[in-house]
Amino acid sequence: MRMPLRTLKDAEGQRGKQSDTPPQGMSGPRPVVLSGPSGAGKSTLLKRLLQEHGSIFGFSVSHTTRDPRPGEENGKDYYFVTREVMQRDIAAGDFIEHAEFSGNLYGTSKAAVRVVQAMNRICVLDVDLQGVRNLKKTDLRPIYIFVQPPTLEVLEQRLRQRNTETEESLSSLDSTLHPPWWPGCPLQGWLCQPLSGCP
Repeated sequence: MRMPLRTLKDAEGQRGKQSDTPPQGMSGPRPVVLSGPSGAGKSTLLKRLLQEHGSIFGFSVSHTTRDPRPGEENGKDYYFVTREVMQRDIAAGDFIEHAEFSGNLYGTSKAAVRVVQAMNRICVLDVDLQGVRNLKKTDLRPIYIFVQPPTLEVLEQRLRQRNTETEESLSSLDSTLHPPWWPGCPLQGWLCQPLSGCP
């Protein structure tokens, strides 16, 4: 699960080239964005990060219109809201990013990020690639980390065990596994590491 030191040093070098001035309306350290296909291990990575470094990092709880999965808690895993409420808040400009996936809305509110920044912690966001494209258009300037499963077969096995995906979504897995540095990808400047130690 550990990232090569060289990669981290490269990221620090890149980070030093950018202004550390907070975006308008935001304050505190630059956020970290975790992205990758569903089942890659982002949630497991987040839990370990917060358990081992909870005084440094804080998780920005996202909003979604999907139903809670077994064991998920409102306000801890997600804020579970209606489509009507979320669309209203998006229209009011209350979200940093939002995206639609499998018929459900997902998004990160400005308030959720401010809660973490107010504690002077590095805010960690769990965002899909569509949401990342929206974040790239803002002045938030986060550090992006792409979480990639070891193989397509392992990813499919994890998702089948969850029993939350349709056969249609499983058949399109190869398109979600592409790391964001493949030719022509608009997402650059990522820290990337396959994650093999997550169930």
